[in-house]
Order: sequence, then structure tokens, then C-alpha cells
Amino acid sequence: MTTTFVGRGSELDTVTMALTEHRLVTLTGGGGVGKSRLALRVAERVRGEYADGVWWADLSTLYDDRLFTATVCDAVGLLDHNPRAPIDGLCEWLTGRQVLLVLDCCERVLGSCLHLVGELLSAAPQLTVLATSRKPLATRCEHRIEVAPLSTDDGGEAMRLFRERCATAAPGVSLNSPVASEVASGICRRLEGIPLAVELACARLRESSLAEIAERLDSRLDTLIDETVWPTRHRALRTAIGWSHELCDPLERLLWARLSVFHGPVEEADAQSVCAGGPLSIRTIPRLLERLADQSVLQRDGTRYRMLDTVREYGAMWLDELGEKHALTQLHAAHFATVVEQAEAGWLSDRQVEWYARISDSHGDVRAALDHLIAEDPDAALDMAGRTGLFWPCCGHLHESRDYLERALALDIPEGSSRTRALWALGITLTLQGDHHNALRVGEDCALAAQQDTDRTPRSALFAAHTLGLTHLMAGRPQAAYDVSDHALVVYGTSPPAGAPQLCCMVIRIFAQSALGRLDEAYEGAIALRSLSHEYGEHWARSYAFHQLAFIDLLRGRPQVAERHARAMLASKHNLNDNLGIALALDLLTGANAAQGNGIRAACTSGTGLTYWRMLGHPNRGTPELSEIREQWEQQARDAAGTNAYNRAFLDALHEDAEQGLAVALQVPPTI
Repeated sequence: MTTTFVGRGSELDTVTMALTEHRLVTLTGGGGVGKSRLALRVAERVRGEYADGVWWADLSTLYDDRLFTATVCDAVGLLDHNPRAPIDGLCEWLTGRQVLLVLDCCERVLGSCLHLVGELLSAAPQLTVLATSRKPLATRCEHRIEVAPLSTDDGGEAMRLFRERCATAAPGVSLNSPVASEVASGICRRLEGIPLAVELACARLRESSLAEIAERLDSRLDTLIDETVWPTRHRALRTAIGWSHELCDPLERLLWARLSVFHGPVEEADAQSVCAGGPLSIRTIPRLLERLADQSVLQRDGTRYRMLDTVREYGAMWLDELGEKHALTQLHAAHFATVVEQAEAGWLSDRQVEWYARISDSHGDVRAALDHLIAEDPDAALDMAGRTGLFWPCCGHLHESRDYLERALALDIPEGSSRTRALWALGITLTLQGDHHNALRVGEDCALAAQQDTDRTPRSALFAAHTLGLTHLMAGRPQAAYDVSDHALVVYGTSPPAGAPQLCCMVIRIFAQSALGRLDEAYEGAIALRSLSHEYGEHWARSYAFHQLAFIDLLRGRPQVAERHARAMLASKHNLNDNLGIALALDLLTGANAAQGNGIRAACTSGTGLTYWRMLGHPNRGTPELSEIREQWEQQARDAAGTNAYNRAFLDALHEDAEQGLAVALQVPPTI
């Protein structure tokens, strides 16, 4: 949160105690009353009581139930590389862990929350759930705590909040005189002590006097507010939000309404692209964003702007009143389709890491754009879904990737490069889930689509070769992987390379050569790929070149060189937020440490690596040929450290926070 926490001392104690006595505690209350902020403060207070951490799932941006479980998986760090149902993976992941899971804004997906919480509490006996919701979950084991507004008596918590926010928003305004104090106290009473309403009123002190604010609140009518969206019991909050809306100038109100189409924090450039039009020019939007933030309509979040759920609902209501909802939703979808297209085009460049971060930060908006396009524009939907293939599988969004790709491919769209690309993306998604049978079928469909592709581009053939090659490789068929990737590179490879699919095929060929024992060819190919990747400034393919260099160095008795290569891979994969790559790199670093006789360091990297493999739920922990040699590395480390010392170090690392363990592993920087 960007502001301090005022009051709520007794509520903090009550909720903290309730968590020791009940496994499901729900904070209920109206919008703007402070449920989320109270839950956040409670989570901070009790963090040390839960050995395996406190996890926060923000459900405020969800607009249907379909993405609910995936959102919770993301929140707890589960990137399930498994075709099983996400809820099964989540149950397995949380079983045996002492965790506090906070589900914020459950009213959005109440039915799904009820079902999921029931399943999780049954499967994970040490799990505790803290939920916030405008409505109770209504399950038998639920302990409900109603979050009341702040007290409005003289010197109460509402007045304390008013004084603090006034000092921030308008430091020149004094509340020390009896008259000023009484007027401010009256404003707090008029707003019924609702924190969000008080903050919105304080934001107006930059431009209005206390007396003017009080007068406006007393005289304001709510005739334009939809009672189905803003029930009578929320009268004070709707008065404050509606009054803030009225005091905005027309362009600020228009931007407020248009920003409601976003499903997460908003970058200035995104707001300009989606919201500009008519009287709202691109040049004025940065200034208007700052104005809305000054008025507490928006909250600054680094370089982005965040809109509270309640405020977004009000903006969405006005967008509908303006008759712009459909048009803005289309603009939003078109914009993020363009963002994904630009990200794919920029993949083979020194902006690759930046693009991975951009797609990750825009995840909620990318999903919303795809949902709209699937319903409204099938061709654009298929094109966009296929382009996520370079990003979502890499970042662990496999269930979502599969869902969107299967839905897009089910649309009635003729053959073409978009369909070939989407089949490629689905094929690699299925392979990474371990569903090799279906992955092979989709890969063969992709190869057929590439042959029938009216565009006849080398990229289509290379996409098909990559998904087939990856499936063969992960299923233990390295010769087939080599044949398909080598043929595609010989026939369709270009110089300079034809984008991402050519480098992907190069990676497959090198891994296949290594698995076949053709180590000289694999090492030479990895050096060439490393040089090519360095020339373009990209990291994904280069990291896999480092993987093979480290692996072959270990096989040939060069553990110190292998360690440098493994660390270089680890750094690149960390930059990309590629947890599969991180797990693979930690395995190699374990081998390098073990081969150098450093059993304790090997135990630590092995424990952290296993944490990442568990997060992934990966059935094979990488390609098949790694299994046997991984056992050899472990035995070497045990022999070097002694069994007891090894076990202690391994278990300490296994139970440590994954990010902390990774930070330790990254302490020695790569020198290559």
C-alpha cells in the first residue's frame, strides 16, 4: 500500500486471534471499508507464524470463474507442468505445508472460492485461509468477522485518518482550531467513517476548503447512481465517489471511465493508446493521470497507476452510461494484441528480457483481450493466442496457455500462418505438461498445417519442426528429435535467422546431439548458438547453449568451467523469470559443486532446485538423460560432505524460501 495504516488495533488483535482458532476466517463488509488493507496488515503481522509463508491472491481483476484457480496457483508460486486439473495440483502443492493463503475480493468469484477452499482445507491440514469478501463464503467452517467503518466520535479513528491524509494532501490546511476540527469531524460522520470515502474527501483539500467540502457533501443528490450497483447501505461511499467524480473536470471524468476497461495496473503508454480519442488527446493523458492520482482516484504503483476495485466499478458504470463500453473493450483488446505482436517481433533482440517482463506485467489485460477477441474476432484471437507461445509456456502459464489455444483453435478459421503458429504453441505447451501423446498429435497437425500454409514461410516449417523435436526429445527419442530439427534447419534455415523458431530448432538439435553422445558436435553447436545469441542480445537460446556447455563440461571432467556456464544460464533464466530453466540450471550447478568436492554447496543448490521442480510439478525433472547423472552428482556430494551434513544442508535449502535460495546460488556472478 502507498499510504500508512491508521487505527484498527482491536480488529488486528481479533483477526490475529481468530486465525489461531479457525482455519477459514472471512473479513466481510461493504466496499471501501478497508477489508483488504486490514488483511494485508494481519498478513504482515503473522508472517513469522507460518513456516512455509503467507501467500496473497488478488481476485479483484477477475471477471469470471474460469481463471480463478490459475490465479490462485500463480499467487502461491505453483507453475504446474502437468496436464492434471489445476485444483489437483494446488491441493498436492499445499499438502504438508504450513501456509496462510489470503484470498482478496472473493465476492467476484464466490461460488468458485467456496469450492476451492473446501477442497484445499480437506487436502492440506496445515493450511489456513484468510478471505475478504463483501459477502460471506457461507461454508460451515467459516468464521466471519464484519469489518465496521472507523469510529466517527471526536478523536476517533476516522478523524485520525482524516488528519493524516490531510497532512499529506494539503499540508497548509490546519485542523487545530475548534471550528476546523468540528467541520472535519462532521465530514467523517457524513461519510460514516468509511476509509476510502474519507481519503477521497481529503484529496479534495488541495482545491476546496473544509467548509466547501462539508457543504457539497450535505447538498449532493445521488440521482444518477444505479442502485443495483451501489446499494443503499453504501450511500456514504457512493456519495464520496460520486462527489469526487463531479468535481473532476470533464476530461478527468472521461479518462476515469475509460480506464475502467483495464484489468491491472496501467502504464501511461497503455492509457494513451486505449483511452485517447474525441476530446481526450494523447498529449493530455499523462497530466490527467497525475491529476487523478492526486485526487486518490488512482494510486501510483511505481511507473504505473492502479485503480481500486470500488472506484473501477464506478468508472465502468459511467463508461456504460456514455455508450462507450464496447468500443473501449475493442480498443483495449486491439492494443494488447499489438503489444503481444511487438513482443514476439522483439524476441530476437536485446529487448527480449524487457518484453518478457512486459507480457508478465500485463497478464490480466492480455487474458481479457484474448477473451474478447475469441468472442468477437476469431482471426485476431488465433493470431494473438499463437504469439503468446514464446512467453506463457516459458513463464509457467501452461494451463492458461492450453485453455486459450484450444479455444482459439476450435474457431472456424482457414489454414494459414496464424493457425500453424497456434498449433506450435499448443504442442510445446502439451509437451511441457508431460502430455506427450497429445503433443505428438498436435505436432503432426502443425507439420501438416505448415505444408498447407498459404504463406509458405520458413517460419511455419521451423515452428512445426520445433514442437515435434521438443516432444521427441522430452519423450526420450533423441534421434527423432535430431532428424526433424536438423532437416528443418538445413532446408529452411536462413542467415540472418528467421526469428525465434530457427533458434528454437538449433536448441533442439544441440540437445539431441548431446543425448546421442555426439558431444563434439553438440559443444561446437552450443558455442555457435551462444555467439549468435550474443550478437542479437537475446537470452533464451543463449541460456540453453550455456546448459549444454555446462553439461558437456561436467561429462568431460571440467567442473570449474561447467560452474561458470551453469551460473551464466542461471542468471539468464532468472532475468526471464523462467522457472523451468532455473531448475535445470540449479541441477547443473549442483553437479559442478559436487564434482569439485563442495558437498555442502551442492546440497544447498540441490535443495533449492528440488523446490523449483516441485513448484513446476514436472514429472521428469527435465530431459530423460539427466535422471541417472543427477543421482551420481548427489552421491558425490554426500561422499564429500558426509551424509548427516549433506542432509541438514539439503533440508535447510529445501524448506527455505525459493527466492532466497536462488539469491544464494546467484551470489557468484557469471564471468563469461
